[in-house]
Amino acid sequence: MTLCKLRSQWLAFKSMKVPMDFKLFVAFKLWHLNGQRQQSTVSKVISGGQKPHTHVAIVGSGPAGFYTTQQLLKGNPNIVIDIYEKLPVPFGLVRFGVAPDHPEVKNVIHTFTQTAQNDRCHFWGNVEVGKDVTLEELTDTYTAVVLCYGASHDRLLEIPGEDLPNVISARSFVGWYNGLPQHKNLAVSLDCESAVVLGHGNVALDVARILLTPVSQLQKTDISQHALEVLSRSKIKQVHVVGRRGPLQVAFTIKELREMVNLPDTRTTIQPQDVQGLDKIITDIPRPRKRLTELVFNSATHPSAETIKKWAEASREWRLVFLRSPIKIQEAGDGQVKAVEFTVNRLEGNNLMTQRAISTDVTESLQCGLVLRSIGYKSLPLDNSLPFDSHKGVIQHKDSRVQGRKGLYCSGWAANGPVGVILGTMTDAFETGKVILQDIENGALQNQEKDKREKLIDKFKSKAVSFSEWTKIDLAETSAGEKIGKVREKLTDIQQMLHIAKS
Repeated sequence: MTLCKLRSQWLAFKSMKVPMDFKLFVAFKLWHLNGQRQQSTVSKVISGGQKPHTHVAIVGSGPAGFYTTQQLLKGNPNIVIDIYEKLPVPFGLVRFGVAPDHPEVKNVIHTFTQTAQNDRCHFWGNVEVGKDVTLEELTDTYTAVVLCYGASHDRLLEIPGEDLPNVISARSFVGWYNGLPQHKNLAVSLDCESAVVLGHGNVALDVARILLTPVSQLQKTDISQHALEVLSRSKIKQVHVVGRRGPLQVAFTIKELREMVNLPDTRTTIQPQDVQGLDKIITDIPRPRKRLTELVFNSATHPSAETIKKWAEASREWRLVFLRSPIKIQEAGDGQVKAVEFTVNRLEGNNLMTQRAISTDVTESLQCGLVLRSIGYKSLPLDNSLPFDSHKGVIQHKDSRVQGRKGLYCSGWAANGPVGVILGTMTDAFETGKVILQDIENGALQNQEKDKREKLIDKFKSKAVSFSEWTKIDLAETSAGEKIGKVREKLTDIQQMLHIAKS
């Protein structure tokens, strides 16, 4: 089965109305079948015995790292992989980025665990590339090195008032409620009635939903207990989700929007004038954008009688606001956030889906006590020698091959920016794996001496957390969660993680 045929089968299945976790399961099975057939084309035996092992290093243990690993293990029986992760715990964005009320998305952890337990896969947690081991050491030791370390830095608004208290990046807020150690002590106050979320992506809707979801629906998830306690005292009743362009250019998906529209005890407000004329062009919009646009339009103009009744009785509200760009965050007398000042935009361009936002002379303000900035993430280079596009925040590459660096590859958000969902990352990682397998089979890459790898591992082995040691942390977290009626209570202290792992 070719990759093109695999993709066509997946696209046909993807449009079916079935749960996302089932889609992920089928996607994995389709890929597994392809991998089994692909493996049969790889020569397993050479004259005199088995081929020597080809050692590959994966930097990052999130979806891009694990999906690339899966493709390589399936495609070549002689590949041995070392996964490097700076935290003591694996799974990256799945653990620290997926919202706690989306447990079905986290089911991919089951397949990642199977991969990590493969005899040809080794997990090295608590080992930071650039600190404990250099990129140069990796490229000198491994046949191939794949950079899958994601995009963990914020894009800034660069407007006055951005440094005020309670102006927080959505990335930090997500890390705070998901138990990311570096954000466990985030200074966030929910002692206000109104919040503004800047951005129209899935992360923007995630943080808005967490702010408005009844605590009773979160308390059995794996949300961090410290976040749950703060949310239980929240006074927020209104959340404005503001974007600079219009309904046709939003980056969020229909699933996330539908969840917001159906939030209990929460009213959806979209100004009818913001969707004026959409009904005349909906038929010309391709799926799935068509279904998303229909939901936006109907929520603004034609909600059902049942929905109208529910919204009328709601004690909370979220507003979807278009054509606004923030120009200043206003400060109250006590040094706290008072409001966000916006310029009103208009759209320009012939292509309706990619029109640009042009500022006008009209301005307006939204009163609020909390601002969450959700305008995107970016990567930073692991090493100064790494070819890097600082404007886009991505590694410079062509077909996953890092420019000018033989044997160095990249995948996921570090390669392409923070776009799409986990399924998109999976597709990209499979393509990366395919490229590496081709380079190995074509003789473009040369195996390194085995003792180089052994010497490098000896350098950090005593501090590293193996996958079997991670399972001790996993057990401690699930046991702690069970005691308080949750699926898991994540550890947020790295020293505590290490103590449990090494016990």
